[in-house]
Amino acid sequence: MSFNHSFPFDPTYGYDLAALRCVAGPPEPADFADFWRGTFEEAARVPLDLALAPSALRLPNAAVFDISFNALGGARIHGWLTRPETGPITRGLVIGHGYGSREEPDEWLPAPQAAAIFPCARGLSRSAGPAFPSTVAAHVLHGITARGTYIHRGCAADLWAAASALLEVVPAARRQLDYVGSSFGGGIGALALPWDARFQKAHLGVPSFGHHPLRVTLPSVGSGEAIRTYARTHPGVLDVLRYFDAATAARHLRIPVQVVAAPFDPAVPPPGQFAVYNALSGPKELVIVEAAHFPHPGEAEETGRVRRALEAFLLP
Repeated sequence: MSFNHSFPFDPTYGYDLAALRCVAGPPEPADFADFWRGTFEEAARVPLDLALAPSALRLPNAAVFDISFNALGGARIHGWLTRPETGPITRGLVIGHGYGSREEPDEWLPAPQAAAIFPCARGLSRSAGPAFPSTVAAHVLHGITARGTYIHRGCAADLWAAASALLEVVPAARRQLDYVGSSFGGGIGALALPWDARFQKAHLGVPSFGHHPLRVTLPSVGSGEAIRTYARTHPGVLDVLRYFDAATAARHLRIPVQVVAAPFDPAVPPPGQFAVYNALSGPKELVIVEAAHFPHPGEAEETGRVRRALEAFLLP
């Protein structure tokens, strides 16, 4: 795939589809699963202290609420909860966001009778605060000197807390709880989902944080560039990042997972995206788009195709 661009590097990184389908994840730390199960157990002990109020935002056919709750380490997470104005609630959706965060809930949902929660990860958008940086380059490096303090550990826990908040407010969402997240949300979702048995299906769009040892060798315009620059003078950071590799976590996912991956992506290098998909151990589905994080001809049609695929994937 080739597009006219002005990047000082090739956003395909020299990989064709055949090569991308062969990218395996990195070696797994022996205590990887123990680390994440322990993190999940620690996060589950944090009282939610949930707050809910009608939002000033309006969406067609949905009631919108402002929601906030506590997560791992006492971080206060803010976001929105939506529920259909009419008809039964048939499922719940936890919906992640990209590293640009979000400013409002999505109008379009892949399941119209779903109750959905849209958490803003700690430090970003509505969850910004003095404890965490809000710029991408600083956020992705926050606490990176140790696995216990790295911010992505907390961001994964934010999704678990969001699921708990949704299920407390809308018990009917227990019928089927699914996850949808792209880019940052795809990578953090991969890290969080294997340890939380409440989720039944997941959609990971162009997931980030796959295969860190390879990722730090590839220039990009995304969060990976901040890590790549940092790793040049702090090579030991890979010892921490081994525990936050989305491809490693994907090996532990057993629920059905749909992955959207792009062979051309200047922000999330495609080998990392495909490493996540290739590592999945359970039922999986791959949707390939021409490019991501880059405007290109046919992008609108691709968005429609991805939405239709997601709707079909989430069908009972």
